[in-house]
Amino acid sequence: MTEVVGQPGADPSPATKTEQAAPEKGFVPRAARLIRRLPFTSGFVLIALVLGIVSGGLWRDIETSSWYPVVAYGLPAFEDGRWYTLIFGNFFALYPVYYLLVVGLFALITGFAETRLGTRRTMLVTVGFQIAAVLVTALLFLVFRDSGWEWARVRATETDVGFSAGMLAAISVASATVRPPWRLRLRLGIWLYVGFSILFIGQMADAEHFFAVALSLPFSTRLAGSRALRARAWPTRHEVRLLAFAGVMASAGTQLLSQFLPNRLTLFGWTDESPSAWYALALNLLLAILIANGLRHGYRWAWWIAVIQAAVPLVVTALLGVLLIIIDFSDEDMAELDGLPQLFASGLFSLLFFLLLVVGRRAFRVPRRSRRRRAISVSHPDTAKTLLRRWGGDTISWMTTWPENRHMISADGESYIAFRKHAGVAVALGDPIGPPGSVVTTITDYADLCDRAALVPFIFSCTESTKSVTDGLGWKSAQVAEDNLIDLPDLEFKGKKWQDIRTAINKAGKEGITFRMLTLSEESWSLVRQVEHLSEEWLGDKELPEMGFTLGGVTEALDPAVKVGIAIDADGVVHGVTSWMPVYGTDGRPEGWTLDLMRRRDGGFKSTMEFLIASSCLWFKDNEASFVSLSGAPLARSAADPAQETAVDKLLDTLGSTLEPVYGFRSLHAFKGKFQPRFSPMYMVYRDEADLPRIGIAITKAYLPDASVRDLLSVVRH
Repeated sequence: MTEVVGQPGADPSPATKTEQAAPEKGFVPRAARLIRRLPFTSGFVLIALVLGIVSGGLWRDIETSSWYPVVAYGLPAFEDGRWYTLIFGNFFALYPVYYLLVVGLFALITGFAETRLGTRRTMLVTVGFQIAAVLVTALLFLVFRDSGWEWARVRATETDVGFSAGMLAAISVASATVRPPWRLRLRLGIWLYVGFSILFIGQMADAEHFFAVALSLPFSTRLAGSRALRARAWPTRHEVRLLAFAGVMASAGTQLLSQFLPNRLTLFGWTDESPSAWYALALNLLLAILIANGLRHGYRWAWWIAVIQAAVPLVVTALLGVLLIIIDFSDEDMAELDGLPQLFASGLFSLLFFLLLVVGRRAFRVPRRSRRRRAISVSHPDTAKTLLRRWGGDTISWMTTWPENRHMISADGESYIAFRKHAGVAVALGDPIGPPGSVVTTITDYADLCDRAALVPFIFSCTESTKSVTDGLGWKSAQVAEDNLIDLPDLEFKGKKWQDIRTAINKAGKEGITFRMLTLSEESWSLVRQVEHLSEEWLGDKELPEMGFTLGGVTEALDPAVKVGIAIDADGVVHGVTSWMPVYGTDGRPEGWTLDLMRRRDGGFKSTMEFLIASSCLWFKDNEASFVSLSGAPLARSAADPAQETAVDKLLDTLGSTLEPVYGFRSLHAFKGKFQPRFSPMYMVYRDEADLPRIGIAITKAYLPDASVRDLLSVVRH
């Protein structure tokens, strides 16, 4: 068809199209686009710069200027009726270097908040909480300036300028729109900054910053409106460990920074600290790094040391506080108590850190290696891994070697059952491990052990072979999942039923995505960190805490015996990860592999999981494995005959439906059907129906040890 240029309805010429589509270049057009996109942030920055030039504040201190009292806000200004300073004072900075905060940081931080919250909401939050923080600070000084509190008396005479309190409120509210795990890290950074500032520096601005965050951050989800993302009810194990790690490092950093900030007025009075020797500071920092690293890994020894370190300052501070109340010290005596303000500040920080360690103690259950070995073998030389490699096990048998488990080892040292204790129930996992013919004896010994310890015996996710033994002992059973097995010797992705898998493999090649099978513990820190971030990002979407028990995470994937498959692009970006646990035969080597961890990057290659599982199957096939197990999704299985369902089956089905919106177990089960697996039922077996209520609590605690009643009720409301 011939195009007639210039006639009504005709398209513009190619040249005209190019001119219209070409983006505007140059500083002025880009600045104009930025102003249109971020009008509040841009407008404030431009006004602050202009006023800085006009007033000379960009090159000299404005506190000495005759007009400074006209714009500075604070208690003296409000007592003189200069309420307008609440607005005018925001556009200035005390010193030229502070314009890096007024202009630079404001542009970055408030600009980020404006992109997240929108212009109108950001403006309301920033201006509103700036005014609120300044007024609350002034009110604090007014109430306590005549009470004998030295800090309040001195600060009540001061004035300030700047918009930093509103800026911190804006980023606090915007944190509700940030995806985990960065949300926790952002909020942790905000609290560490304002906490350190108010406790160890204590300027008027530090009080304003503290009140801005304290008034806004707890309500950030509501203040962010529809842009807020769902928050997890409780931090994951990794996040609790991260908080503890940050607490130890913050304490060490505080001691270092205090050496450069002597003779300052804090909330607790004037400091009078003598600089410490460099080697003492270096030793303290080294010890802090060792303890913090232990907490990051969840080691029990590090938790105990951290608890003691936090408790000692608490006890000293409490005793000193009692002495100050009982004994009437003179001003001269008080002046001779060097370091008293620093001690009280450290005591308050230690209290907060101590509470974190106690509340999050479940995240620090990993004993030191020697203790783990003794706990596994009890009084016998064989470890669980040794027995597993000797006798082989079912598809989830490697989970029995995880350090959270306890092990009942038979009298001859050749068999064991792994279990965890919750709510008075011994929750055993999988089939007993041992030589042929030992299952009956091992289960009997396990039941006897439970009876001696006043525990309810219970086995979860066992196979038909164990169920047949417990049936003979008069136990009851119910199916809880289906194992998804793929036989590898004849596996070929041919035919219509494999179309989706072939498409995923082909698309991966076109998009530059390649597959690697590796041992994660031997890889670089940067690659491990990418995998950790993928996992944390995926967990951030869950309304309930991280699940455990039969669901491993990155910690379990770092086991040297575990294989990890990754999908990685040409730039080294990991798009997805799967971990595979060994399934040992009786010849001491893996005959199969079981899928555990599945994580995909948000916004990455869409068919990552199909590509990863298919590529892993081919890799294991080439390495002479007989099968892979895609494992069983908890509380998910193929449709059962309603006529044969028991009351327990119906209860489990209802529980699976309730958890589906949160964890998607049934969707996962359906996804695995793409790989045409054969199914093998997995059961829970129990001795008495009267134990079921307690068993229900125990299995919930096993999967969700940190979930509260409120968390569980929130799921029911779905």
